[in-house]
Amino acid sequence: MKRTFAIALAAALLATAALKGETPVKNPSVVMKTSLGSITIELDAEKAPVSVANFLAYVNDKFYDGTVFHRVIDGFMIQGGGFKGDKMQKTTKPPIKNEATNGLKNKIGTIAMARTNDLNSATAQFYINVNDNANLDGGYCVFGKVTVGMDVVNKIKATPKSNQGGAFVDAPVTPVVIESIRVVP
Repeated sequence: MKRTFAIALAAALLATAALKGETPVKNPSVVMKTSLGSITIELDAEKAPVSVANFLAYVNDKFYDGTVFHRVIDGFMIQGGGFKGDKMQKTTKPPIKNEATNGLKNKIGTIAMARTNDLNSATAQFYINVNDNANLDGGYCVFGKVTVGMDVVNKIKATPKSNQGGAFVDAPVTPVVIESIRVVP
């Protein structure tokens, strides 16, 4: 059922583009505006079609607007996309199939799906690698890469952090807000 949802979602996004007379972009890009600057991310729809369709569905719903980077570990990654500034977790769509064996690696500047211990539990949360994290390859699906804005990623990773409890163990003292994520026209 989870896989069926993801495939239907991908098909719906392609069909929507076709109905609008648009040609679906093979590797679409998004701009993530944060309280510390903007990051442009190219998505790899060829190697991670389910993950890209899932991410774009959240983008199109404006789901990420006002969420925060709640887990920031210098030398590892910055994670966000699931919690609002008040630390309340947002309600998500069903989990998707893990595409971690797509050949994309958890290298500096790549974006990947965050998940629980269940391999097929990814929903909305993502992380951007700030180090080469080969230990995550094959278990965490990379679905794109930062093309502009690594300076902003580096600002986020360098922010002072504190243990604020729960999912906010490595959280920025001053919240880093994802103001919006939009597809580049």
